[in-house]
Formats: sequence, C-alpha cells, structure tokens
Amino acid sequence: MPIPAGRTSGSYAIAAVCLGNICRSPMADVVLRARLDEAGLTDVEVASAGTGDWHVGAPMDRRAAATLRAAGYDPTRHRAQQCVPAWRDRFDLVLAMDAQNLADLGGPDERTVLFRSLDPSGPGDVPDPYSGGDDGFAEVLAMVERTAEAVVAEVAAARLRTGDDAAGTGTTDR
Repeated sequence: MPIPAGRTSGSYAIAAVCLGNICRSPMADVVLRARLDEAGLTDVEVASAGTGDWHVGAPMDRRAAATLRAAGYDPTRHRAQQCVPAWRDRFDLVLAMDAQNLADLGGPDERTVLFRSLDPSGPGDVPDPYSGGDDGFAEVLAMVERTAEAVVAEVAAARLRTGDDAAGTGTTDR
C-alpha cells in the first residue's frame, strides 16, 4: 500500500496511535525512529499518542520498555500524550494500532490507516498486550519491527515518487 506524499516538501510526519499511549504506539514510535535514522531519513518526525487521556504524562509501560530495551532500543524519552483532532491535519500519515483506535480517530482516509495495513505479513490489528503477559509485548515488537521496515521503505519510495529526496537522505544537495 503506497503511503501519501508529504504535505510539505522536505519533511514527513508520522503518528502512531493506540488506546493509552503506553504500550503499542510508543513501541512503534521508538522502532520507527530507529529504523528511519538507520535509513538516513533523520528529518522524518515521529510521534505517538493515545485516544484516551488516563496515562497522559506517564512513561511507557514497564513491560513495553523492558521489551524494547532487551532488543537494543531506548524507551526512556517517551511520555504519554493524547491524540487531538488536529493530528489528522498535522501528520502526513496516522497509523492506528487497531480497528477501534481507527474508529476513534474518525475512520480511515488517505492519511489515516491501520498500522498493519503496511505489514508484509498481512493486515490486522496490533493486539493490546496490556492485560496479558510479557510474551504479548514480544509479539507486538515483532509486528512493529516488521511493519516499521515496510513504513520506512514506503517513506523512501514516496520521496522518490515526488522527487522530494533532499531532506535527510543525503542523496541530493538542495
């Protein structure tokens, strides 16, 4: 599934959204940032938020953070925030972690889709591991890593389609 072009030349902004912004979407945020940096797409903005407000200001769930840390990621900068309606206009791509999150965001459109709609293993929800055991967080990380690779490839491809290759890739000098 091709992603939409950036709204502004030279930049791209991606948001991951789940229910409370302490498990799935912050894991996606951290992994996407790492993968984009590895690809040289350092100018791409990544953020995450929850549709609910009960964790605003809290750090990532300790199990999500431990899973990321064990895989070599740094989860320490995350603080939960709530998604606001303006995000649909601010971000080039809003990735909902499940169908309910997508509905809470107002439903799908060109820029608002399910995170796993870009998963090479097929579409579906990213299950919420909050009420389960540690293995659920490992399962989510595997989905997030696999899908993040596809998202990064799509961001790079979108830049090539639009000729907007200057910001962060180092391949042109503008």
